[in-house]
Amino acid sequence: MPCTSQTPPRENRPCEAPPLAEPYCVTGSAHNSGPVPRTDAGPQHAASPRLPALLEALDGRRPQRTPVWFMRQAGRSLPEYRRLRARAGTPMLDACLDPLLAAEATLQPVRRHGVDAAVLFSDIVLPLRLAGVAVRIEEGVGPVLDHPVREARDVTALLDHRYGQTSAGAAAREGATGVQAVAEAVRRVVTELGSPQAPGHQETLGHRARAGLRHSRGEAAWTPLIGFGGGPFTLAAYMVEGRPSRDHLAARTLMHADPTSWNRLMTWCARLTGAFIATQVTAGACVAQLFDSWAGSLSPALYRQHVLPYSRLALETASQAVSPVTGQPPRLLHFGTGTARLLGDMRAAGAHAVGVDERTDLGEAVETLSGSDPQGRSCPVQGNLDPALLAAPWPVLARAVDTCLESGLAAPAHVVNLGHGVPPSTDPDTLTCVVARVHGAADWEETAREGWQPEQEQP
Repeated sequence: MPCTSQTPPRENRPCEAPPLAEPYCVTGSAHNSGPVPRTDAGPQHAASPRLPALLEALDGRRPQRTPVWFMRQAGRSLPEYRRLRARAGTPMLDACLDPLLAAEATLQPVRRHGVDAAVLFSDIVLPLRLAGVAVRIEEGVGPVLDHPVREARDVTALLDHRYGQTSAGAAAREGATGVQAVAEAVRRVVTELGSPQAPGHQETLGHRARAGLRHSRGEAAWTPLIGFGGGPFTLAAYMVEGRPSRDHLAARTLMHADPTSWNRLMTWCARLTGAFIATQVTAGACVAQLFDSWAGSLSPALYRQHVLPYSRLALETASQAVSPVTGQPPRLLHFGTGTARLLGDMRAAGAHAVGVDERTDLGEAVETLSGSDPQGRSCPVQGNLDPALLAAPWPVLARAVDTCLESGLAAPAHVVNLGHGVPPSTDPDTLTCVVARVHGAADWEETAREGWQPEQEQP
């Protein structure tokens, strides 16, 4: 295990990969050589010398360092998160609706790893609960609904449910207070991360946590928060199947057998997840990701006909919100797993950047995205380190990071991420080392070698 009290062999220590012909783990490396001219016609946001690297990249520009964050960075790989959840003793969705807990879980990986963004601690099925739908997360299973939506009458009954509804009934009251709890968690996170209007409040933190936040914001004065929501198809698949499924047979059956009910269900899901993202944005998130876990189970033809219009609706709904942090709509990411054949269509849904999973070659993804544009223009990409590499010896992982960075140079801009979420068994110090290598930051590399000591966090 890296960075533990027992010193591992030199060849396996984090951040100590074999020398490369053109090393990346030094300040001023090839991929971090400074901004380059804009090469696409992406969203027009005002340029600023203090704009966080993630926002610059999503605007289609090359920031001074390549931004990096990790899906599921807030969660089970962190001992401090496990202690937090153990003390709270609450189920997952209840934890998401505790503003103090959700904010703390969101901030922990930023303090520890120095990533370029926080991502809100939440779950893609949470908006179902905020609309009064009975859903829970079972350990080892995932989201479970006691009453799946499989027939026209089920869909008709579902349409009576509204996001954050305030009509009579305990579920409706929880919906309203739950929406407020999500917004409060976002505001608490932004208070620590800072904004262009105000520096972050970090006085009660230990020096190591403050160092992580300082590295996170880089030359900017603040760190952005990413909100997220589930893709309409993924939400619909959970609702029709009633639980996770390998083939989504029931969902695809409804799609074919009753297109009218499918349209009504998908429209409801799109508006729901769009509203959920908008809640996060209006409270302070300035980036949002639409996460379509199961879209890769569909053929391109099925995706275009039965999913793409609703993903576009969800993103359009989210884009109507304005973040008080930037005074602008959010920059939008669109990510799915197993979606190599769908990347061009996912871009057509309207996001500023497209996420790529580990099963797709990043260079090929850039070519596909360029080919999907009538004028041959690509867009920023995100990805796509294999999560399995996080348990590999450091020299293997370091070379994979370098390869990912090199492949990303083919796009107008690149955000490094995993091809899916952080595995729970990941050594957190390894993630810090990946951040140091992506940034080419010798000082943060040294911090990563030292590891995270809880006693350092006493203010």
